Amino acid sequence: MNIFEKKKRVKKMPPLNEQQLDQNREERREQIKKAALKVFTKRGIIGTKISMIAKEAGISQGLTYRYYHSKDELFIELVKDAMEETAEAFASLENMSSSPLEKIKELTKKMLDTSNKHSFMLIQQVQTSDEVPDKAKEIVRQYPIPSFIEQLIPVFKKGQEMGEFCKGDPAKLLMLYFSVISGLMLLPNKDEEDQALDVDILMKLIRE
Repeated sequence: MNIFEKKKRVKKMPPLNEQQLDQNREERREQIKKAALKVFTKRGIIGTKISMIAKEAGISQGLTYRYYHSKDELFIELVKDAMEETAEAFASLENMSSSPLEKIKELTKKMLDTSNKHSFMLIQQVQTSDEVPDKAKEIVRQYPIPSFIEQLIPVFKKGQEMGEFCKGDPAKLLMLYFSVISGLMLLPNKDEEDQALDVDILMKLIRE
């Protein structure tokens, strides 16, 4: 059998259908977004280049530009995703039948989880930096952080009535709580055991 006959016997892979192509494109976009979120939170939007995101994602810079025309476009989409996820996390507390302490503990776990904390850090970047796109700031204004805090005030009040939280102005206690959360997010990534310890310490602070 000569080489030409061998080639004829090689089976061709069937072409991907439209659904498979869409799935591949979506997976690639998620790969780029995940890498970009990591780079943006580490370097800020000014210190980030598309080439850095491509390197983090393990793909070429040219392929990255096929999905996002600029780092600003990518940043804005990440901010939109982060705000929607944050809104869902806070809204889910209302559907929980557990005690106020357990609700806050569950929220704390979500915010400090390695897979989520970069999103919260990105939101902080939008709030504190003048260099981010105006569109990103507009998205954050649509989901004002104070309104999230206001959703937690009834939870804290009920917890105080039940003796689960320390006494005091619940709004001030929440500001303290979020200040500690912000500080913990800036620390290097930790394993699950260390994260659980951080959550327990924070819960102890708001109980005493």
